[in-house]
Amino acid sequence: MARPPIILTNTLLFSLSGIVALIVVPWYGMSHGYDLWQWASFLLLFCLSGLSITAGYHRLWSHKAYKAHPALQWLFAIGGALALQNSALHWSADHRRHHRHVDDNEKDPYSAGRGFWYSHIGWMLREHQGDRYGDYSNVRDLQNNTVVAFQHRHYLVLVLATNLGLPLLLGLWHGDLLGMLLLVGVLRMVMTHHTTFFINSLAHIWGSQPYTDRNTARDNGILAFFTFGEGYHNFHHLFENDYRNGIHWWQFDPTKWLIRLASWCGLAGDLRSSPEELIEQARLQMQLKRAQAKLRKQEDRELWQALLQEEYDKLSQQLQHYYASRKRLLELRKRKALARYDRLKLQLEYRALRDGFIAGKRNWSRLLAGIA
Repeated sequence: MARPPIILTNTLLFSLSGIVALIVVPWYGMSHGYDLWQWASFLLLFCLSGLSITAGYHRLWSHKAYKAHPALQWLFAIGGALALQNSALHWSADHRRHHRHVDDNEKDPYSAGRGFWYSHIGWMLREHQGDRYGDYSNVRDLQNNTVVAFQHRHYLVLVLATNLGLPLLLGLWHGDLLGMLLLVGVLRMVMTHHTTFFINSLAHIWGSQPYTDRNTARDNGILAFFTFGEGYHNFHHLFENDYRNGIHWWQFDPTKWLIRLASWCGLAGDLRSSPEELIEQARLQMQLKRAQAKLRKQEDRELWQALLQEEYDKLSQQLQHYYASRKRLLELRKRKALARYDRLKLQLEYRALRDGFIAGKRNWSRLLAGIA
């Protein structure tokens, strides 16, 4: 079967920019040097382009995880053009298709099942998508968005203005035109490309699967550090409409922090987050599945299996009761519908269920450790 035709524009862009970033940028740095102002400009535009993809293209427009003020949307539209990863409309169409058909080698635009190279960059170098290219039937909601529609219509102009115009202006202001073009123009663009592409490739190969193994997505804190929090990809593929990827306070997710800060400033609202009980249940189910797989190698597996299932059922019930009590208490507190005696009674019930759930988790952890 004949190979799909090469997309010459993409191939030249990625090849030439990669060569310049690997050879010319270091050469110029060693021969002329880059100063603090140039590195600060590089970092600022790298963050603008990267966060425009993660907070704008990805969590806002692809997954509708929150709502954003038009001013913030315009910033993301400009920053997205600076990132040079196609328009928000096109990017979102591909990404929604990826989630709907994840790991399907025929329907997933960048299926990890076709290997690292394909999912990282190969899918953009040839006409693999056929008739799907330019199919925006799954993003009709975005076609009605003024900002997204404008950016899509004028994408090329915005790309030239941001990727060429901004480095030129900064270079003229600074006095080192070539150095700024190399650092802020080329190196920033290449790093923005590949940090984003790592989510399509490495985040489906390298890391853990604490929430689901129904697809290849992985959680990886190292990738999260370089991708503005997108590395918690296993969580994201199960809870894709959550505005967070890193759900714990200690997980590095600056995209989540930016969205939350925007909400405090009145620039974002309706932040969507997954119910904690569903997250806990998903994690518990994965722990049970892995423990059952280990039991297949043990001689007394039937006894362990019965014990494991009993403890799992008990903990699942405790989880449901605890979160139901917590939800009921929070709702009644908001409505201020409880007399003092009833409120105290409900608080005592909630604390007992919480303590029971915590004790159940300890017992579950000890049981899993015994199986290991």
